[in-house]
Parts: sequence; structure tokens; C-alpha cells
Amino acid sequence: MLTLIGDMRRLRKGTYWWDHMSAEPLQKTGPDRGRADHAGMDPASVTRRVLVVDDSRLQRRILTSLLTSWGFEVTEAASGEEALAICQAGAPELIISDWMMPGMNGLAFCRAFRDLESDHYGYFILLTSKNEKMHAAQGLDAGADDFLTKPVNKDELRARLNAGERILAMQRLLTSQNRIIRQTLEKLQAAHDSIDSDLLEAKKLQQSLVRERHRNFGPAQISLLLQPAGRVGGDLVGYYPVDGTSFGCYAIDVSGHGISSALLTARIAGYLSPAVPEQNVALRALPDGGFAHRALEEVAQHLNALVLGEVTTEHYFTMVLAHFDMETGQMRMVQAGHPHPILQHADGRLEELGQGGPPIGLLPGMAFEEVQVQLCPGDRVLIQSDGIIECPDPQDRLLNTEGLCRILDRLREVRGTALLESVVWMLADYYGGGDFPDDISAVLLEYPGPA
Repeated sequence: MLTLIGDMRRLRKGTYWWDHMSAEPLQKTGPDRGRADHAGMDPASVTRRVLVVDDSRLQRRILTSLLTSWGFEVTEAASGEEALAICQAGAPELIISDWMMPGMNGLAFCRAFRDLESDHYGYFILLTSKNEKMHAAQGLDAGADDFLTKPVNKDELRARLNAGERILAMQRLLTSQNRIIRQTLEKLQAAHDSIDSDLLEAKKLQQSLVRERHRNFGPAQISLLLQPAGRVGGDLVGYYPVDGTSFGCYAIDVSGHGISSALLTARIAGYLSPAVPEQNVALRALPDGGFAHRALEEVAQHLNALVLGEVTTEHYFTMVLAHFDMETGQMRMVQAGHPHPILQHADGRLEELGQGGPPIGLLPGMAFEEVQVQLCPGDRVLIQSDGIIECPDPQDRLLNTEGLCRILDRLREVRGTALLESVVWMLADYYGGGDFPDDISAVLLEYPGPA
């Protein structure tokens, strides 16, 4: 039980002289006379609900009267069980509880209070006559925030409440800020979901640029691989028929990743359109209404001028553009910064093609060189992006051209799209799983030869 100060009949400076029967202040003494007792506390920030827990009715009335004079709304509980029921209905922000009570003592009540689910923090002060450090440790471990030693001093109680108010004010501020952050995150998540949905549609549109993944021209076959690293990518592959005996094909890799790179690939796809040969910069119209190949170095120069002059972007791209004559087996190509294509002869020998060359859209007035390659029946050419040869293993060792050649040697008997899919599977095994760090694309030109 709480020991009353001097049996509540002694007058102490700065305290009340209480009548032990009525618990009403009979006389106010000391420096606080004539001024509000909540001086020094910010009224706007005072928590109005306080729960006082003590099995002594007199002690509850003493604390209640004092707290009420400071502007608090006080609820009383005569036991830990009653206090817990009150907290379950709506936990106050400040609790002052005696430690020694029959049944559920203050320590057990504090533990039970901390186990309750609540959207705000409750500041818990334990009243105790125990001064041992062990008991303080027990209280802190149970969830108490502060202690008051009996007999309670008014100024000390007010100081403890001020400290609790500062903690609760910070907690309210953090709760408000967390609510704003949560609302902001919800808005960001909604925006992310909307963007992700748009990117999925953009991916479908980008994939639609490659309408056919395999085409059998009879004497020659062509297969395409396009696998962006993200939702959309900067790689582009394709082909376009020219006449009954020849066709063109290309592999393009735009610098960077993401939406801006994908938009440029869509623009370039229009320049090399198979559906509208009149707009294909790699073809020239004939008087009879047909079309023929333009010189490939001229096509590369024209694309370079278009990107620098008409497309306002910081991106550039690498490219291999090739024309293939199915009657003669002759392939003409221009290489603009793209990795060297690999020619795999019918006997399995592997050979790199091309002379390198500058990327397109990087500098004006660049010159490009056309290369001619003679294919024999059974030969095939793989035009791959740097996402393949620069794929790292778990130790960050790149596959390189030598690694790709080893893969092609192991897959000598595999043809068409099955070869490209097998390359991707073996590349994923080399990488170690997960999404590739770069776009993966390739064009496979196979020349069985005329029937």
C-alpha cells in the first residue's frame, strides 16, 4: 500500500495538505500558490487520458485529484485485472500503476498491457517503494518506461509526466509521418503497378515487331531470338524479303536499357520494315514496281544521318545488316560496332566475320565498309548481341566469343529455333540462374543450299 506522506497530515513545500477522508485539497502552500499547476507543460500536447491503477481507494483519489487539476481526464482501476479490461476497450496513452497489488500486480499488468494490439504507444509509470536495481531491471524488462518511488512527490510526478509527454509527442509525430509515408508508398505502388502494366503492354508490342521467329525460304532458313533483360529492351532483330531469290536480315543493339531504348528500336524497325518496302531504307524501288538491295554502306550512312539529324536522343546503336542471295550463297554485310558474326562451316569449323566499324548515331560523317562472305551448302551464320558473349558466370568471368564457339560446337547437329533455345539454356546455366543482365538477341541464317 502507498505510504501517505506524514500520514497525509504533514505539510511539505510545494505539496497539498490532504484531508484523508475527503481527499480534497484543504490548503495550497509553497511557490505554486496562485498559479496553474500545469505550468511548464504544453497544454496543446498534454494527453488528456490517464489511467490510475492502485488497490488503495485513497491513493487513487489523491492522484486523480492532482491529475485532474493539471487538465487530465482520469480513469481509475482498483486492480490489474480491471485495468487490463479498461485497456482492452481503449488503451490510454499514460498509465500510472502501483507495483504491489493483490492478484495481478503492476508488473504482470504491464506485461499484459504491452501484449495488447494498439495503434498508439502507452507510456507506463510504475509506483514502487523498491529501490533495488534488480527491481528496476524487472520493471524495464516487463515494459515499464519510468518509475516513481513512494511516497510520491508532486514535482517529481509532474516531471515524469512531462518526460512521458515528450516521448508521446514524438511517437505521435512519428505515427503521423509514418502515415504520410504509408500513403505515399501506396500512391507509389499504384503508380508502379500502372507503369508495370503499361510496360507489359509495351513488351507485347515490342515482341510483335518480330512477327515470325522462323522462316523457311527453301534454299535458306532464318531464325530469330529476342529476349529482353527487363520488361522492354533495346535489342531488335528481323528480316525482310526482297525478291524471290534474296532477303535481308539485321541485328541491332541500342545503347542503354529500358523504355527510351525500346522506343528507338521501334523507330528503327520502321526504317527496316518488311511490311512496307517503300519505307525500308535498305531497299530501292525498281521501274517495274519491284525492289532491289541498296548498297549496305550507303544504308549504314543513311541511318547514321537519320539518327543524328532527326531522332533527338542521346542513344546510339550497333548493327549488323546483311543481304543474302539464295542462288549463289553469297552474303554481303555491314558491321557497325556489333559483335563479330560467327560462321560455322558444314565441317564444324568456326570463323569470325566482319571488320568491326563504328556504331550508328555516335558521330556524323562516319564511313562503313561492306564485307562479302561466300557460304557453301551446310554452312550457317550466327549474328549475336553482346548480351550473349558478355554474359558473366557467378565469378564475373565473361563467356566471350571462345565460350560461344564451344557452345556452337556442342550443338552442331541442332538446327533452327531449337539451336537458339539451346543456346539460351546453356547460357542460363553458365550465368547461374535468374534474369540475364543484358538483352539477349540473335539471328541464325542457315544455308542448306538449293534443292
